[in-house]
Amino acid sequence: MKILFVADVSINKVIGGAERVLFEQTTRLAKRGHQVHVLTRRVNSHKSESETIQSVSEWRYGVREKNPLSFLRSSLFNSKALFEFLQDKFSFDIINFHQPFSSLGVLLSRKSRPIKKLYTCHSLSFEEYVSRNPKPSDPFHNLYYRINIISRKMIEKNILKKNDGIMTLSRFTQNKLLNFHNISPEKNVIIPGGVDLVRFRPSEDQSLLRQELGIPPEKFILLTVRNLVKRMGLDNLLFAFKEIVNKAPGTYLVIGGEGPMKESLQSLVQELQLNDHIKFADYIDDEKLPLYYQAADLFILPTLELEGFGLVTLEAMASGLPVLGTPVGGTEEILSAFNRNLLFKNREPSSIADLIIETYWKFKDNPDLKKELSGQGRSFIEKNYSWDHNINILEKLFQETLKK
Repeated sequence: MKILFVADVSINKVIGGAERVLFEQTTRLAKRGHQVHVLTRRVNSHKSESETIQSVSEWRYGVREKNPLSFLRSSLFNSKALFEFLQDKFSFDIINFHQPFSSLGVLLSRKSRPIKKLYTCHSLSFEEYVSRNPKPSDPFHNLYYRINIISRKMIEKNILKKNDGIMTLSRFTQNKLLNFHNISPEKNVIIPGGVDLVRFRPSEDQSLLRQELGIPPEKFILLTVRNLVKRMGLDNLLFAFKEIVNKAPGTYLVIGGEGPMKESLQSLVQELQLNDHIKFADYIDDEKLPLYYQAADLFILPTLELEGFGLVTLEAMASGLPVLGTPVGGTEEILSAFNRNLLFKNREPSSIADLIIETYWKFKDNPDLKKELSGQGRSFIEKNYSWDHNINILEKLFQETLKK
């Protein structure tokens, strides 16, 4: 098959779940002999307008970011123009859209009409916008804010209707499509995310790993790897950690990730007098990420909202690292299917602190319990969440769509 993936993110650098899904699906389909291309917008970190990454050709269009209107207009025009160039050159069999803005430009082209199309919905565009942008207080900016939300809803709904099928990674996102865009579950296929079971695996020598990563060898290590944005709930985790360090001696928190909340989180650490108990590991690259999982004792997901799936949950469990998480979105789906006792009662700091302290003492009193839970978690992931399983379903869906 000649497959075009259309996205607003790049596989050049994996910095989040959307990039990870796109990278794994495109590169693994290419390994199976398909001709795979990615159309996306060019960002500052890109050194060229095109690049081949593990046999996948990524093509990038430029945008003008002077203001929101120029961004939208240039995005639509340039993505449409790039698509038409690529379609004339390669004549694609199927298109898989991953985000709305690049997708809209492609769908405006008449050349896209005869091609079979599928849409992968990671999250709803307007909800992402609301999550990242606080509601303004002044009337003018509040009006602009509301227009932005309404336009995103309309754009996304229009795109979804023009596709032959829709895919989500979780029931959580599937239900949102039903509630906000009236897309019935019958029209939506759930294809859970996956994990590389070779890269993410348990390790026996934690002390050597901790020495390599600059993590105190004698501590009980809590790890979280998140984009440092409000919806991730990291401030709640810090408030909880103030109680944890008093009731669970020797606990130490490692926070991996970058984002706009970094300075405010660091200030909160100082305010709570937790400097000696927390390490900000910044962005953790792909090579070192498995090592951090292997070096930790517990992985913590304090998410507040919009956890569409949670690939980090799979990565941690595949690495033999037990996961505790808030009952939000995909995290709840994964952990409730494995062991509901690993879910916090709610998203509040007190709930987070209570379960972490309880788990700490269980592991201290019975070291075999952690080994048992680690082994069960690894087996659960092997059985239910591999990228091979994800690609098998995706490839079959592509083939079935082409026959319709």
